[in-house]
Amino acid sequence: MGNHLHLMVGGQAVIEGVMMRGPKLTATAVRDPNGQIQVETKDVNSISDRYPILKKPLLRGTVSLIESLVIGIRSLSYSAKMAGEEDEQLSDREMAGTIVFALVLASILFIAIPTGAARLFHFITEDPFFLNLMEGFLRLAIFLGYIWGISRMKDIRRVFQYHGAEHKTIHCYEAGLPLTVENVQKFSRLHPRCGTNFLLIVMLVSIFVFAFLGWPSLGERIASRIVLLPVVAGISYEIIRLAGRSENKIIQTAIKPGLWLQYLTTRPPEDDMVAVAIESLKAVLPEEEIVSGTVDYRHAEGTLPKPVELVP
Repeated sequence: MGNHLHLMVGGQAVIEGVMMRGPKLTATAVRDPNGQIQVETKDVNSISDRYPILKKPLLRGTVSLIESLVIGIRSLSYSAKMAGEEDEQLSDREMAGTIVFALVLASILFIAIPTGAARLFHFITEDPFFLNLMEGFLRLAIFLGYIWGISRMKDIRRVFQYHGAEHKTIHCYEAGLPLTVENVQKFSRLHPRCGTNFLLIVMLVSIFVFAFLGWPSLGERIASRIVLLPVVAGISYEIIRLAGRSENKIIQTAIKPGLWLQYLTTRPPEDDMVAVAIESLKAVLPEEEIVSGTVDYRHAEGTLPKPVELVP
């Protein structure tokens, strides 16, 4: 099994479910109010397939970030409907509005507030390099406080359990083992390619990139951070890509803080949550990638149905 060549897959926790993204398909699996697992699949239509230059290092990070945001919000909308929390899915216009609102909110929280508050350190020094560093550490503190705060919310804790199920399932697949609840639960809920890792690396990279920008007016500082965000995202994406594939001791040590942070953004999943994650992953894999002994949890009854073993 060690020679198993796995595809690069990623995912995201949604309401009562998991979204998985493979090279050609995305799938969102949700447990509905009747206890059944509903799965929706969609083709991956990446803009980088039409414009291959966007697959180049540093460019692909920004493309991936924007596409992940769009796919993520669409999956969340579907999961809310399937879980019985919304009557209908978001229209394209509503989704665009949601994305714009999220970006504006993130800009205020992680750009405007830290760079505005950094002026409080003028009493220590007027050195632009120092002030930019203080801004970066304030941003990091706000980010960590935000993660800690939402991790305390009951509804979010459940989503974070599905996040743990997503990671464990991908680990099991990458190890080349049959996808069963028993196998999946043996793996770690922490994963080096996680979005939590990515966001923490974005925060750290931004500290170094923005440190050399001087200290112009507040408006100019905010504008410069927004303009340079694709550069920061591009560098961060390459780091996390390298970390996900490398066994290098230095790299593995460098990503440790991002893994530790996942103790907040993931929770140990229940067996029925793992079953949903398995069905989501299976839906994006070609048939030949599904290992013999993998179990079908979709077509049985109850919270964690008696599994029906797939015939290889």
